Amino acid sequence: MNMNIAKKYVKALLESVDKKEVEKIYKSLSKLSLVFENRKFVDIILSPDVSSKEKESFLLSLLDTKDKYLENFIKLLVTYKRVLDIPAILKELDYQISLMNNEYKGVVISSFSMDKSQISKLESLLSKKFNSKIKLENEVTNYPGIKVEIDALGVEMGLSQDRIKAQLTEHILKAI
Repeated sequence: MNMNIAKKYVKALLESVDKKEVEKIYKSLSKLSLVFENRKFVDIILSPDVSSKEKESFLLSLLDTKDKYLENFIKLLVTYKRVLDIPAILKELDYQISLMNNEYKGVVISSFSMDKSQISKLESLLSKKFNSKIKLENEVTNYPGIKVEIDALGVEMGLSQDRIKAQLTEHILKAI
């Protein structure tokens, strides 16, 4: 999906509702986005045999909400055949809410599990540096070092064992 389309839908949504309503819509769309992983659901949405009204009713039944803004938003997406774009819209909506609240989510990638105190200290340091609230999660991989990624801020910083070895070797060679 073209992210420009998602940005247009999110921009229109943000202009038409208040912050509290946006967060309610985000929570509902988050629940709905989980069903996009189910192939049968996608087949129903793509099926030409299912009318727009039936698709609309089906989606609204999954949401189980009486929020008029959300209902109208879903109707709009069904009308313009943009239902499959909900995950991209949700991602953009998450980004915009992060900007509004000045809160950002990030990932600490390492080859070991970090405890809560280490992560909270890192969150505190980064929050001061970027003057915003940073929330980090630890992801254990085979990365030889530690890397912090905060996509919404465009931040990626790391400390790699290979890089340290290379710099140390270079320093030693210069000294000789």
